[in-house]
Amino acid sequence: MSRKVAVLVGSLRKDSFNRKMAQALADLAGPALAFDYVEIGDLPLYNQDLDGNPPAQWKRIREQIRAAEAVLFVTPEYNRSVPGVLKNAIDVASRPYGQSAFDGKPAAVVSVSPGGIGGFGANHHLRQSLVFLNMPVLQQPEAYIGGAAQLFDASGKIAADGTRDYLRKLVEAFIRWIDRNGAKRAEQA
Repeated sequence: MSRKVAVLVGSLRKDSFNRKMAQALADLAGPALAFDYVEIGDLPLYNQDLDGNPPAQWKRIREQIRAAEAVLFVTPEYNRSVPGVLKNAIDVASRPYGQSAFDGKPAAVVSVSPGGIGGFGANHHLRQSLVFLNMPVLQQPEAYIGGAAQLFDASGKIAADGTRDYLRKLVEAFIRWIDRNGAKRAEQA
């Protein structure tokens, strides 16, 4: 049974390492997960004054996330935090207060960086927000992926067998996490 996963990539760059990572994870998941990429680059900045008549882009992202069973965040690190575009997407989809599209959805966070610490700061900063959003976040295995410039071959696939094996374990753990926490969410509804 395929589980629908909303995927938010924190980088807008066309050849983003994070976008490539999201695609690599989708490939490794195969039919077990159906990735629905949520476009965040076109979102107007969140402004509470617009809650009564939200822009079409806000409605789209909220509906995409509500329709998903889980959410995968794949993000670079900017200034020891998440990129502003990802933070804005989180704000848009979690508002108005009490109507969060994220509420209770199982999540996973993967941070990808050319640097050696693999976006550790962004990963943990994002997790702080997800706690407030009532999202159970996969804890193990952790995914701070450094050395991004060497991760992918010319076709955008994961180049090293060891990295591919690690990511496969991550995907398998995320599937189990969705099954376990999605069932809890269904029981509470």
